[in-house]
Amino acid sequence: MLPIDPGLYVASRHIVSGPLLPVFEPWTGKKLADVVCADAATAEEAIVAAVRASEQLARLTSYERKRICRSIADALEQNIDHLAELIAREAGKPLALARVEVLRAVSTFEIASEEATRIGGEVIPLDITASSGGYRGEYTRVPAGPVLGISPFNFPLNLVAHKVAPALACGAAIVLKPAPQAPLTSLFLAELVRKSGAPESALQVVPCDNVVAERLVRDDRFATLSFTGSANVGFHLKSIAGKKRVLLELGGNATTLVHEDAQLDFAAERVTFGAFGYAGQVCIKVQRLYVHAPIAERFIADLVARARAIVPTDPLDPKALVGPMIDENNARRVGAWLDEAAGAGAQVLAGGRPEGPRVPPTIVRIEGSGRGLKIVDEEVFGPVLTVHRYERWEDALAMADDSRYGLQAGIFTDSHTRIRQAFERLHVGGLIVNDVPTFRVDSMPYGGVRDSGLGREGVRFAIEEMTERKLIVYREAR
Repeated sequence: MLPIDPGLYVASRHIVSGPLLPVFEPWTGKKLADVVCADAATAEEAIVAAVRASEQLARLTSYERKRICRSIADALEQNIDHLAELIAREAGKPLALARVEVLRAVSTFEIASEEATRIGGEVIPLDITASSGGYRGEYTRVPAGPVLGISPFNFPLNLVAHKVAPALACGAAIVLKPAPQAPLTSLFLAELVRKSGAPESALQVVPCDNVVAERLVRDDRFATLSFTGSANVGFHLKSIAGKKRVLLELGGNATTLVHEDAQLDFAAERVTFGAFGYAGQVCIKVQRLYVHAPIAERFIADLVARARAIVPTDPLDPKALVGPMIDENNARRVGAWLDEAAGAGAQVLAGGRPEGPRVPPTIVRIEGSGRGLKIVDEEVFGPVLTVHRYERWEDALAMADDSRYGLQAGIFTDSHTRIRQAFERLHVGGLIVNDVPTFRVDSMPYGGVRDSGLGREGVRFAIEEMTERKLIVYREAR
């Protein structure tokens, strides 16, 4: 792994002293680095520099912004091995999945390079009344202003890319507060951005405590807040964000339905990956599974066998699927939720007890909906899958939709009627047919409803969130 620079680049200054944030490997507990934290004065410098950089970015041609994003994509591709190892070490993500994340970030910046030249507008006829005859209008989209991004630990590169890439593509500078558990990947990305030809301070990464972070959120010099994280934190930040537009990509409690006409082997394979990959630390992981009664016993038995064959492994092992939880506190939380369910009569079919930060793939069988249990009602964000049987499709849809979350859902069925019923009934941002809700392509509109957030990510759609329509009206001379 390449040497780590723990310093910050803020307002073109390299800051190497100040309060320190220790970063640890979740698997070994070994300290990776001490990262400099931004204090209130440093945050103020970052805001002033971001305002100036936004003015510079907005003056660039679309081709120049395209070239910047393309340069960043190329640099990411040249550093795949280093970045994958860094993600595996600081976020505990299995190395193979970390490589996929780097490749997705390459794609995200490639998409941004294309979208930079597609930010257009529309000609609008205004001669629609007698008094407006001879008038016409047109609008274009312009950057609203600097962006404040706040990112989580679980995708320390690609979820950051989904904030940085659309901002640079549309002409807005961005200040990023990374997750305290995994700031190193963001700092490395900022180094690549500085070398891309972008204006100085186009991206500034400022690890900081919650007091400084809230000060950034309240500052009206930011035009947009783009936050990814928990629902409680996201809606709190929205409440203090003032006049800025707010994009929230929050938690999930994703459900999957498997009907008897599904391709069962494929469904079992995908559910296993979607429920347990990366120790379930994905907001669209499969958490609740509803299986049609005629096939429930054999399908659940297949899942149990698959789960028991997976053990938490060092994330640097190229064959690892499940590594550690991000820390021991979260593993203990998952264990407490499992104890609550077992005490209420739920049956643990595989997995169970955490050991340190490691939680084995766990399947819990629940009769009925299980409402009232945290592993059913809340976002478990761990390698836990609840399984429920249903007799009628209508019952499955009712149980699946009985949640305060609504990010994505997956269904396995060959019936067009059932697909349409699910699409109409389930309150989610996206329905994935014949695959798990964990599926995401970086160009698609991604986001949720209810407590799962506001707005949509996906480069084109995030650009819409970070820009505003500007209108010009012409009166024809007579």
